[in-house]
Amino acid sequence: MSYTSLFCVLVFSVVSATGELQEVNVQRGQEVVLQCRGPTDASVTLLEWTRLDLKSDGYMFFYRNKQFYEAYQLQSFRGRVELVDPQVKDGDFSVVLKNVDISDSGSYECRVVIGTPGKTTHSEVKRVIELKVTDSEATVGRIRGGGNQSGCVGVVAALSLICLLLVVD
Repeated sequence: MSYTSLFCVLVFSVVSATGELQEVNVQRGQEVVLQCRGPTDASVTLLEWTRLDLKSDGYMFFYRNKQFYEAYQLQSFRGRVELVDPQVKDGDFSVVLKNVDISDSGSYECRVVIGTPGKTTHSEVKRVIELKVTDSEATVGRIRGGGNQSGCVGVVAALSLICLLLVVD
């Protein structure tokens, strides 16, 4: 493999890894869907939603063996978080956070350990979402449904073009 091809593979690996970050903006008092998806045929062994910027033991949401465990949930999230799909089927691991407040702004991670029918191994899905809660309606992005994602589409397109030019030369 040439150095150019190796460079392109490394660039796409970095871009793919950073492409998992999603930014969601919402107004205080609203509810927001924090999306996390995986394979549609997945069997959920463990589902954890954590707030990465909190230095605390506990979860925003904890689900294992087809059951939600409120005992592991941080007090500030009790009564405000639920699964979008209570059956956790078709690869939808998203949660709804209700009555958001400015203090809910931060980085959230969805971590899912899944099994696939017919396989004895488990795999893991991770997704990081940056939630920004504001007082101003002008900055509202996604309130239950729509979305404001900060993606790397432009970066991916530019890097793809550069790699294509390097490989062609």
